Amino acid sequence: MVIKSALVTLATVNLEKLIAFYSQMLGQTPQKHMPNVYAEFQLPGLQLGIFQYKQQNAVEFAAAKGQMSLCLEVVDLIEAIACVTDLGYPPPGEISTASHGKEIYAYDPDGNRLILHQSN
Repeated sequence: MVIKSALVTLATVNLEKLIAFYSQMLGQTPQKHMPNVYAEFQLPGLQLGIFQYKQQNAVEFAAAKGQMSLCLEVVDLIEAIACVTDLGYPPPGEISTASHGKEIYAYDPDGNRLILHQSN
């Protein structure tokens, strides 16, 4: 098998709300955007897709909170915290120190975990 590219996608019923959140947090508009269907952001080393699932598929996409984590390495953790806080989603915990640097958990409007980390 030869992999051409990789894409992480988030399923939601709140497509436009998530697009607005990620557009502001990432400082970019989606490279692809089909209203009420799909949006895609290009990040260094990752494509992030967001799609609105059909109501008849709701059971398939109903998951316990916290099963997915989007890890984003940032240049300035304090600035990243300020960004998500300004968007109305302040991290509920404190900055922790791990072997790879400092990190904090935040959550997007659908409750997907964002692990914001700054390397040592």
